[in-house]
Amino acid sequence: MKKSAEIKGLPIISIMDGVELGKIKSLILNPEQGSVDFFTIEHEDWEAEGKAIPFKKVIGIGEYALTIEDEGSIIDLNEIPIASDLLNRKTKIEDVRLITRKGQLVGTAVEYVVDEETGKISALEVLANNEHVTVKSEYIVTYGKDIIIVKEEARDQIGTAARTKITETAAEVKEADGLAAIEQQQAELLLGKTVQKDIKGGNRGVIIPSGTVLSQQDIQSAREAGPEVLVELSMHSEG
Repeated sequence: MKKSAEIKGLPIISIMDGVELGKIKSLILNPEQGSVDFFTIEHEDWEAEGKAIPFKKVIGIGEYALTIEDEGSIIDLNEIPIASDLLNRKTKIEDVRLITRKGQLVGTAVEYVVDEETGKISALEVLANNEHVTVKSEYIVTYGKDIIIVKEEARDQIGTAARTKITETAAEVKEADGLAAIEQQQAELLLGKTVQKDIKGGNRGVIIPSGTVLSQQDIQSAREAGPEVLVELSMHSEG
């Protein structure tokens, strides 16, 4: 799966010739099929000619490039009526509002994910209630020019995703608070004690000399050197 932004700008490589034939300029959407059917090409010699690559002619879409068999896979948009029609319809997804069949606002689409094997749009990334959430394509009813219509269940999915994110965030905060409490306890136990031997911090050599009366900074230095250093400090400090 790839986001549309990861596809735009990819070099187009001819496998037969081993040459770059331009870059991906844009993705042409087929709203009825919920798919990407063509890619327009950014090339200084072809810019005004409206050249494109049908998705079915694509060999692969990798991290570095989109590959095709040869230059023969590139078409003239004006010679393929369906391609020209789709381009002129200017269907887009980014910055388009999602509304349910009953007229409830869900959010605004900011990105979409494409199955690089089939060209199908698998999901939309939606900004809803100041959170980025995913809406699966199975909830999409219509990709319109101005509005994307979704099933009522899409709101439930977004609500569940938002609650999950809140729960995960709360758990992370709780874990961080717990770790901070443990570190505070360690510091309180060591603070003011006298070190009985040189404490070394790996290749840094001695970081806390014997006889040091431990300060907060000394304890933090041992913590940053690693858990085993902090344990050694605990074992060889008295007071």
